[in-house]
Amino acid sequence: MRAIVHEAYGSADVLNLAQVPRPKIAANEVLVRVHAAGLDRGTWHVTKGLPYALRLAYGIRAPKDPVPGLDLAGTVMAVGAAVTRFSNGDQVFGVGKGAFAEYAAAREGQLAHKPANVSFEQAAVVPVSACTALQALRTAGPIARGQKVLILGASGGVGSYAVQLAKAAGVVVTGVCSTAKVDLVRALGADHVIDYTKQDFADGTEHYDLILDIAGNPSLSRLRRALTRTGTAVITGGEEGGSWTGSMDRHLRALALSPFIPQRLTMVFGTEGAADLEHLAGHLEAGTLVPAIDRSYPLEQVSDAMRYFDAGKTRGKIVITT
Repeated sequence: MRAIVHEAYGSADVLNLAQVPRPKIAANEVLVRVHAAGLDRGTWHVTKGLPYALRLAYGIRAPKDPVPGLDLAGTVMAVGAAVTRFSNGDQVFGVGKGAFAEYAAAREGQLAHKPANVSFEQAAVVPVSACTALQALRTAGPIARGQKVLILGASGGVGSYAVQLAKAAGVVVTGVCSTAKVDLVRALGADHVIDYTKQDFADGTEHYDLILDIAGNPSLSRLRRALTRTGTAVITGGEEGGSWTGSMDRHLRALALSPFIPQRLTMVFGTEGAADLEHLAGHLEAGTLVPAIDRSYPLEQVSDAMRYFDAGKTRGKIVITT
């Protein structure tokens, strides 16, 4: 099969199209004919090999799994002996191993049936980012209608879903983004939009019951200034910090501080499971969640897609078609 491979960590230049064997599946896996795949921040980190700590899981000197990619949508071509939820021919979306390829193996517990009214391209960009957004909102605890929620990074992959899921929960959403992406965040349904190049979300004008800090890097003191006295800040992602641990130091400082203040500071790392994917499928089918796709690239142009992603101009998600 055709697949993108990287035999070393580095820039987009390490990604190359090659012919590799089709993956073999375990008893709890299915073989998916990949029609579309999503480019997420985690795949970007694995390609770069940064922060260095992640190499403990993915390979010290070089990637253990040369085919990158997690998000996928496609058709089931074969099922393992222990699989009960899927059959050949089913259209699915979720997370697989090596999604930047014509075929990928995926665990049954990390897949859901694709809604009929959603394209493969739309479904493929949902799993990682939307699951993270959903879990970030859940981590905050019960959300009451009318509460104020601030979303930092509202125009990105996770943020674009967080805006829509928060609106579906009946809260008042303020999204933070750059000037070029204000129109997108408004189109996603945000009640208010802050252009961070012109206004500081922590200037004291508003205080929020919940802040989702998605791939942002504000200090903990700034987050606290923007919260209500008993508000919650959920940190996920973040692209600053040292080469070894990345933004984890800020995450850990937030957890250490939280027990000593009236506000709650916490973090979440998204995981992808069948229950959450089926929940998101319901939103997709109902139209309360609509993937915002910026650009689409064919498989042979994944390196170009990565360069565009690396430039920080992405509005929503990038999809790869096979």
